[in-house]
Amino acid sequence: MAFNNRNNTKMRVLITGINYAPEQTGNAPYTTGLAEYLADQGYDVTVVTGMPYYPEWSVPAEYRYRLRATEERRSVRLKRLRTYVPSRQTAVHRLGFELGFYLNGFLAPRLGVTPDVVLGIVPSLGGAGLAASYARRFRVPYGLVFQDLVGAAASQSGMPGGGKVAKLVQRIECQLARNASQVAVISEGFKPYLATGGVEPSRICHLRNWTHISSPTLPRDETRRSLGWTNDDVILLHAGAMGLKQGLESAVDAARLAKDTLPKVRFVFMGDGNQRRMLEERAKGLQNVTFMPPIGSDEFPEVLAAADMLLINERHSLRDMALPSKLTSYLVAGRPIIAAVAPDGWTAREVRRTGAGTVVPAGKPESLVSAVRHLVEHPEAARALACAGPAYAQSTLRSDVVLSQYVDFIHRIRDPAAAAMHQDVRVRVHKGVEA
Repeated sequence: MAFNNRNNTKMRVLITGINYAPEQTGNAPYTTGLAEYLADQGYDVTVVTGMPYYPEWSVPAEYRYRLRATEERRSVRLKRLRTYVPSRQTAVHRLGFELGFYLNGFLAPRLGVTPDVVLGIVPSLGGAGLAASYARRFRVPYGLVFQDLVGAAASQSGMPGGGKVAKLVQRIECQLARNASQVAVISEGFKPYLATGGVEPSRICHLRNWTHISSPTLPRDETRRSLGWTNDDVILLHAGAMGLKQGLESAVDAARLAKDTLPKVRFVFMGDGNQRRMLEERAKGLQNVTFMPPIGSDEFPEVLAAADMLLINERHSLRDMALPSKLTSYLVAGRPIIAAVAPDGWTAREVRRTGAGTVVPAGKPESLVSAVRHLVEHPEAARALACAGPAYAQSTLRSDVVLSQYVDFIHRIRDPAAAAMHQDVRVRVHKGVEA
């Protein structure tokens, strides 16, 4: 049982973040997985989140006309908040999205819980703002987990008007981080941004995302047949959001270059997002391009494993604002990864670290085609990359190991000195077991 040291009751954890299940892409699986893990470990968990909208950027009919809703999923209480969900991504529309979520949560009459600690998930910035507001209201400490950097995203993601507000957003973001008891980042590349913004480096820790999908179990041939993929097809699959930061127009352009020189290669885009219609229009007439809707979590590992190659594609301007959430799933699938990203960015560094992928410059369709051709013509190189992914996931991204680190982080928010002692004891016990 996860006890509150003061009164031997369950420790009450309040999490604020706009994305949660049933959303299956982006950071929702990680917020959901953390909340459910804490509940399984005996914590009393409440999550303030948004109505489902991602990656379609459209709220389902059953949530569309509700200002607030209360649910329970796997022993986690959910307080859902309605906010403005824009169909277009501009700085002004994003401001309405963030502000609507924050104000709805701030003005909510009651949460039905008095937390011992608050944890805000970034993005969104509204989630961080609510964490700070609830912490003041209940006079408890709060911490932040940065899945993305919102200020960096404003300047790097290609959002219209983003560059004009990036510095203001960064100031707000770093102010919220400075006031937090502890800060966690999923990428080492986020640390300089926060440190430059005045956050003490000693209060910033690196917590990776974990593998949240199961290993594939069905025969690949069976899954390929169900998808209409023949044994002769070479499938390059992008799975996930189709937004501005993915920059997938260059992948469509690569398909146009490859249609004659690599006739067996098919470019498959599976997912949804606010750029999908534009991409479909751009791909008109290309017989080697297919769009698929998002699929359920049970089928997802099987489809990834049935592909021949998996694509990570980002805008050339992205450097340190995010790590693609799909990477942890790609690694489990055991397929070679091609990352068309900024070669000096943190996504490139992470892909190289895993040993499971090859990196080519973002926004260069000819380079993507060359990488595909190389793996087609050198199957031994493709096999080596494919084998490295599951090995890295098992050694570094196991959910039980990573989530236990998040538990330590939450205790450190609550009581930094006691948490450090608790972690030291756990390390000594673990070493003793190994001996």
